[in-house]
Amino acid sequence: MNTALSQLESKLDIVFGDKKLLENVFIHRSYLNEHRDGPLSSNEKLEFLGDSVLSLATSIYLYRNYPELNEGLYTDIKAAVVRTESLAEAARIIGLGDIVYLSKGEELNLGRQNKNILADCFESLVAAIFLDQGFDSAYAFITSWLFKNNLKRIIDNKLYLSPKSRLQELLQAKHKALPVYEITSEHGPEHKKEFTITVIFEGKALGTGTGASKKEAEELAAKNALEKMP
Repeated sequence: MNTALSQLESKLDIVFGDKKLLENVFIHRSYLNEHRDGPLSSNEKLEFLGDSVLSLATSIYLYRNYPELNEGLYTDIKAAVVRTESLAEAARIIGLGDIVYLSKGEELNLGRQNKNILADCFESLVAAIFLDQGFDSAYAFITSWLFKNNLKRIIDNKLYLSPKSRLQELLQAKHKALPVYEITSEHGPEHKKEFTITVIFEGKALGTGTGASKKEAEELAAKNALEKMP
């Protein structure tokens, strides 16, 4: 086993019984295009399993630690904490991007910083820990590297809500009034329209968004407004 994988074991305080399983975590499918005769397959099956383990671990954690919340909020929070960006950030902190095996082309395309590749590696690592060490170890890993600080921040700041819902809740709480969304422009043919929408509050434009649907444009306008707020 290479030095990088040994260092990863030390960082995670986990010693894998199956070293090939750990190595398999980092075999991106692009690498196999140039190394077809290698003994290992891509990490896609591990990624599939890791997604399920991660979902179960998140559900258990929320149930145990946030009993005051309802199941609808559990669903929204879970979606926020296991989204690609969150997993990729955890992978960056651990340093998974430095280990992944990529094709030369993917390497040139900055694949080690690619959020989808990083998120896939994180899920694959979850699966490998689960298979090699059991669910409790996988749960402890997820809690330490994904939930710590991140999940509390998501819940405290209600980041699990859509931008439109967050903006509405914020304005209602402060001003007891709701924003209005107005279509600024429409472009393109009927089957491929693009909408630009401005969110307005008390006569003032707060933010603008452009999307392939009115709903998408409204969410982007709300996101833009939230980013501008102090």
